[in-house]
Amino acid sequence: KNDITFSFGQNKANISIGKAHQTATRNGRKEWSLDAASADYMDKDSQAIFKDLSVTFYLKDETMVYITASQGILKTDSNDMEIYGNVVVKNKDYKLKCENLYYKHDKRIIFSKVPVNITGDSFELVADSMSLNLNTNKALFEGKVKGTFSERFTL
Repeated sequence: KNDITFSFGQNKANISIGKAHQTATRNGRKEWSLDAASADYMDKDSQAIFKDLSVTFYLKDETMVYITASQGILKTDSNDMEIYGNVVVKNKDYKLKCENLYYKHDKRIIFSKVPVNITGDSFELVADSMSLNLNTNKALFEGKVKGTFSERFTL
């Protein structure tokens, strides 16, 4: 059951929804899907604010990247996102934690301007910032990058 509330104020219409789901596609291909406990749509600002969200990004090689967080803002005109509060990014090989990150839909890039901690089976890495290109599945870490690698680590 979805709870929907409409409120009309000066120059804006708000819609609040309990349990939200949204999917973005491009050229017939699913790029991401988002689920949240609640959503507030701000038509005037072309944005939706989600609480307790999870986002799944679908990569070209059929793998997926999962993000969970306390809150997120989706720009409805561009599909760009700002995700914040206990952010966790996971795939089959690693887990990344940070306080907030951004998604640029036109370039399919996830990036963080705040420190990140990334762990895998045979490594741990910290950096001041990072970016992940979802088209190439390549990550870039910058600023005071430190890591610990076990003997099982392979490039």
